Amino acid sequence: MPWSWKQRVVVDRILACRTARLGGHIDACDACGHRQISYNSCRNRHCPKCQGSAQTAWLEARQADVLPVPYAHVVFTIPQLLAPLALQNPALFYDLLLRASARTLQEIALNPKHLGAKLGFFSILHTWGQTLIHHPHVHCVVPAGGLAEDGKWRACRPGFFLPVRVLSRLFRGKFLAGLHEAFHEGHLELHGSLRCYRSSAAFKSLLHEARRTEWVVYAKPPFDGPESVLKYLARYTHRIAISNHRLLRVDDETVTLRYKDYRSRRSRTLTLTLSEFCRRFLLHVLPRGLVRIRYYGFLSNGCRARMLASCRRALGQPEDTQDAPVSEQSEGLELSLDLLPRGLHLCPHCGLGPLRRVEELARPPPISHRSSYVAA
Repeated sequence: MPWSWKQRVVVDRILACRTARLGGHIDACDACGHRQISYNSCRNRHCPKCQGSAQTAWLEARQADVLPVPYAHVVFTIPQLLAPLALQNPALFYDLLLRASARTLQEIALNPKHLGAKLGFFSILHTWGQTLIHHPHVHCVVPAGGLAEDGKWRACRPGFFLPVRVLSRLFRGKFLAGLHEAFHEGHLELHGSLRCYRSSAAFKSLLHEARRTEWVVYAKPPFDGPESVLKYLARYTHRIAISNHRLLRVDDETVTLRYKDYRSRRSRTLTLTLSEFCRRFLLHVLPRGLVRIRYYGFLSNGCRARMLASCRRALGQPEDTQDAPVSEQSEGLELSLDLLPRGLHLCPHCGLGPLRRVEELARPPPISHRSSYVAA
């Protein structure tokens, strides 16, 4: 499979991450004089080495948003029948997936038959399965309750969030309606194996077949406590298709990785050729500018502070508990040294003196990626 320009750029940045190509600096210990070189990171959102510190910073920022209520985890999944559309229309498809799932949750929750309250939640887009196959789905983390029109907090029934079957049917309708609209407005790319759906009748038949399929919406039982919420979020927020700890062996021809078989609930290993591993990994390069973590309801950026204050008043939470120390709410989360004040970097050699920056390492002159790729 030929790599696209975007995929080549991602690979190039990951390979350059924390190497001399990106520049860096030298730190020296005040106590023993030990010197060490630190190279800059690429900060690409697909890089397994860069997401740890980004995840920690995000979790620290979210502590003030956690309410003292149970939380639910809801997963919206697209049937495999429609997944090929995402590979040719990633920006449109993934945006529709996020919007349709969010509107489904909001609409069902506002219905007095189910909850009758406004939710506040965030959604995270994932595009992969454990074996790196293309598997688009959205994780939503939602307080198990919402703010009613009268300003009171309305909680879900204990151990229950919202009816999964109702969520599934409404989500299916909203998503297929969005695809239908995109097709008739000429926004869908249909090439290669999808050329057969270019006619209106053929695309209508595809949507009809998808409508007959049972769509999967999974809601885990609510879990308690802000500490549990934060630890749980760490597993989903800045995860990429595969992390370094799942790679067991890499040589010139193959890559062996560990994955979880959800059917048997066992850990298994899979060996792929190097080209197949790269192909699967690059399936999950997101379109530039696509926001994969989004906030809705009373967690929306425009009204978050005001609405969270209303939620806390409705829950009877004291004002001074909103900004709990990091150590109390994120206990058990590994903090990156990159996020600590510079004076707290201790020397790894003597363990006594702080490391202070003494020299900057200039970044080499940039090379035109496009010209080098064309030449290659």
